[in-house]
Amino acid sequence: MNIRQVPFDHPDAVKLNDEVQLEYAERYGDGGDITPLTPAMFSPPQGLYLIAYDDRDRPVATGGWRSQEKNDEGYANGDAELKRMYVIKEARGQGLARRILAALEEDARAAGRIRMVLETGTKQPEAIALYTSSGYEPCAKFGYYRHEPNSRCFAKSL
Repeated sequence: MNIRQVPFDHPDAVKLNDEVQLEYAERYGDGGDITPLTPAMFSPPQGLYLIAYDDRDRPVATGGWRSQEKNDEGYANGDAELKRMYVIKEARGQGLARRILAALEEDARAAGRIRMVLETGTKQPEAIALYTSSGYEPCAKFGYYRHEPNSRCFAKSL
C-alpha cells in the first residue's frame, strides 16, 4: 500500500469523495455531507489530504485534516479536524483507515495542532469503533452538524 499526499481537488480525491457521499446518502437517506470544504483548507501546513493506493495504483482510501481555531461552531484553538476518512468496500478490513489516521495525526502534531477532532454519525458504527479504539473520546459537539441528533463528536489530544 502506498499512501500519497494529494490536493483535495485531485481527480482521485474527487472520485473517492463522490463515493463516500453516496455511502452517506445510503446510510442517512439524504444528500451526503454538505460541510463547506475547499482545497485550500487541506494545504500544508494548515492541513493535509492523503490517498492510499493499492498495488495496481488504484485509489482505495482517503482522509484529511484541516486547521480550526476557536469559533462559534464549537472548535477550540489548535484543533485539527479530521475530514473525509473513507475506505472503498473492497479494501476494508486491511487496516488502511488506521494507517491514514496515524499519518494524519502525526502530520497535525508536527504542524503544531494540539487536538484532533472529528464528527461522525450514529449510522457509522465502524467509524466510531475505529476512533474509540484509537484513543478518541466523546466531546462537546462542534461543526456543521452540531445540532443534529445523529451526530457524534470525538477528540484526542495530540
